[in-house]
Amino acid sequence: MGPFATGITRLYGRKGWIALAVCAAILFVLFPLANLVAPKGSPLYISDYTVALIGKIMCYAIVAVAMDLIWGYTGILSLGHGLFFALGGYMMGMHLMRMIGRQGQYQSDLPDFMVFLNWKAYPWYWSFTEHFWYSALLVVLVPGALAFVFGFFAFRSRIKGVYFSIITQALTFAFMLLFFRNDTGFGGNNGFTDFKRILGYPIATSETRMALFTLTAAMLIVTLLFARYIVTSKLGRVLTAIRDAESRVMFSGYNPVHYKLFIWTVSAVICGIAGALYVPQVGIINPSEMSPANSIEIAIWVALGGRGSLVGAIIGAGLVNGAKSVLTVAFPEYWLFFLGLIFILVTLFLPRGVIGLLKFPRRRRA
Repeated sequence: MGPFATGITRLYGRKGWIALAVCAAILFVLFPLANLVAPKGSPLYISDYTVALIGKIMCYAIVAVAMDLIWGYTGILSLGHGLFFALGGYMMGMHLMRMIGRQGQYQSDLPDFMVFLNWKAYPWYWSFTEHFWYSALLVVLVPGALAFVFGFFAFRSRIKGVYFSIITQALTFAFMLLFFRNDTGFGGNNGFTDFKRILGYPIATSETRMALFTLTAAMLIVTLLFARYIVTSKLGRVLTAIRDAESRVMFSGYNPVHYKLFIWTVSAVICGIAGALYVPQVGIINPSEMSPANSIEIAIWVALGGRGSLVGAIIGAGLVNGAKSVLTVAFPEYWLFFLGLIFILVTLFLPRGVIGLLKFPRRRRA
């Protein structure tokens, strides 16, 4: 076995690569094939709703991996990651709103909400958003820049623990209130919706939805591999040491501020990309995505799946959001109680999350 193959095996393990290959085959081959070949009404046919639902859950899984990097491996509990997710969605939503053109209700070059508020032109920060490449750049830069500036002052001031969590929650709440205002130019409480086209293709067709689904699956796998590379590298060992004993890391000659700021910014950028993939599949983005409750829910995904386990974070996001899609239809008034019950039970009986249950028989046999 050559050095490259040895490095790849160490990165994820043989069994991990086999499982990843099976998941990739399902997402990239079986799903598109069943959607295109199977006739409507057959058991193998996958509806557009199901494709969009699974695509949405995969976007949430990407966010869970980003959250696990900062909380599970670095020990920094963020209650504001929903902000970065929403900002990435808004940056992509601006481009999608520009692509509506004169197909809106008022048949104007401006979005309907701007016409309703008697705006005469786009605000300056909407400039160049008609170009996809520019909006894609904003998806990365805006969440990343905000996270870098916020993290620079917070980490340099040695704010950590519950104080950091409260500040991140206050930050996302402040942005939510800002985006709720009509005069900010982001659609107020309605946000952005009624998208028509993306890259020239109708956004509501089955082919476009499947393309977005495939792109999201690819991004999830890339994010998982990238995160796995980080946590298995020297950087990952330093991050874990910061989580377990930050003062010892400092006395060993490392500056924890630099490491925490780097992983914090990377985590925010990943959330922004997930938000950009989420918006065209769901068809709407509004300030409610910035609510502190959404950010708390992200932490519950990771806690349920298992902190410090990238696969566990994905499992947690899938379980919670799968249950949410069912229970909010059957028992909408009881969903929040059920979510709170999940968090309590995980805290009391599953400190290692669901992934801990899967690993327990193996540890027992060993």
